[in-house]
Amino acid sequence: MSDKNNIVVAVKGLILNKGKILIIKRAYDDEVSPGDWECVGGKIEFGENLENALIREIKEEVGLTVTVEKLLYATTFKTNPTRQVVIITYLCRSTEDTVILSDEHIEYKWATKDRLKEFLIPEIINDFEKNNIFSIGELL
Repeated sequence: MSDKNNIVVAVKGLILNKGKILIIKRAYDDEVSPGDWECVGGKIEFGENLENALIREIKEEVGLTVTVEKLLYATTFKTNPTRQVVIITYLCRSTEDTVILSDEHIEYKWATKDRLKEFLIPEIINDFEKNNIFSIGELL
């Protein structure tokens, strides 16, 4: 039945390495937000711990090993009238900077704080501003 409401919970990582943040560009054939830049992450699987889900998603999407440091913020929005997404964003660190993209994404950048505003969609920028992400001291 397609008339059932659906809530999706996803975890995202603001991955820091040498003062820069990793952002990735969704494939153009993606169902949701094709061609948009975003932070790394994805849906949690049933029964999965949030931080373990994030570590798994980051490894699958960009091939990096990360340390999850702390919860930054949570937000929610609808992708269509019956599908709501809850996003939980964590601060992560990686000592690695060699990215191996999955098929879900077509490009990546290690971006400074100022460059993030050039690439990320307005909704993500608004969430970052509302939650003081741009004032994290270690960001260039």
